[in-house]
Amino acid sequence: MLAIGCAVACLSATAIAEDLYKFLNEIPIAGEGGWDILTIDSPAHRLYLSHVTKVVVVDLEKNAVVGEIEDTPGVHGFLVVPEVQRGFSSNGKENKANVVDLKTLRTISKIDTGESPDALVYDSKHGEVYIFNHRGSSVTVIDAKTSKVAATISLGGGPEFAAVDPTADRVYVNIEDKSEVAAIDTAKHEVVAHWPLAPGEEPSGIALDAAHHRLFSTCHNKMMTMLDIQSGKVVGTAPIGSGVDGAAFDDSTQLAFASCGEGVTTILKEETPEKLNVIQTLKTERGARTMALDPKTHRIYLPTAQFEPAPSPSPGSSPARPKIVPNTLKLLVYGPTESAKH
Repeated sequence: MLAIGCAVACLSATAIAEDLYKFLNEIPIAGEGGWDILTIDSPAHRLYLSHVTKVVVVDLEKNAVVGEIEDTPGVHGFLVVPEVQRGFSSNGKENKANVVDLKTLRTISKIDTGESPDALVYDSKHGEVYIFNHRGSSVTVIDAKTSKVAATISLGGGPEFAAVDPTADRVYVNIEDKSEVAAIDTAKHEVVAHWPLAPGEEPSGIALDAAHHRLFSTCHNKMMTMLDIQSGKVVGTAPIGSGVDGAAFDDSTQLAFASCGEGVTTILKEETPEKLNVIQTLKTERGARTMALDPKTHRIYLPTAQFEPAPSPSPGSSPARPKIVPNTLKLLVYGPTESAKH
């Protein structure tokens, strides 16, 4: 009887957890080719999605595309710096960053970066953009006001996503091939710590709970790690889906998210600074591996598309990436259910 009662209680808890987030709508993007990082400018109600050679601008009130930023070959990401009304892109195929006028969406200038610029973050305290060069194993630091390179910092491995903590003068970045986090002193422009993420391997997405000094990394061995950034030690782990790339953390709800290419987003709750629990496995769609969170509405946005059947690989070769069906790129939008708001 006790076992049955426990099973019923567990099922009830699961049912409640599954109601936290639900599908809301889709926003068509169209075009050809793939996508990568997306970012949200919440006060301006805009979302920026990298899309092969351009950045697509979406109005989140209209749920519609309202513009494009062109001439960004192999773009991985784009972020805005509202203080100077400028945006910065990371163009992976030309090792440059575009400096963009946010009002006209036109490129003002281009800046040389390291090899294969990818993820990027803005340090508001020092007014600097950090562009992480994946194959260059470095970060290019740009003064947002002058659009000049302020520093280049060697990282000792291939960087992925990063998180910034302006109050602590720190930027934290996942080093994928070393399965560690590098901590950068933003006042000195130097790496001051390397923290192993074991048992996590090959970290990609990252998110920060600055109030509780916790850093979340999504790892390719289907795990999220929770790191204490005061001690540099992993203090918690939790299982996530496969093919992860993105991550987010909602300060007001204490929820962490891991967007996984298999077609799920794992939603986790930081119950305490030492306890991380999975509370929902949100079904999304295949390929929805990157994400952005709007901190005002608590909605999450995930790009994906339809895929053609993958060709059969020849003997001894690895499977080819499936081709994307043209004009099927879209944003999936999920948000809190009514029960989650109370």
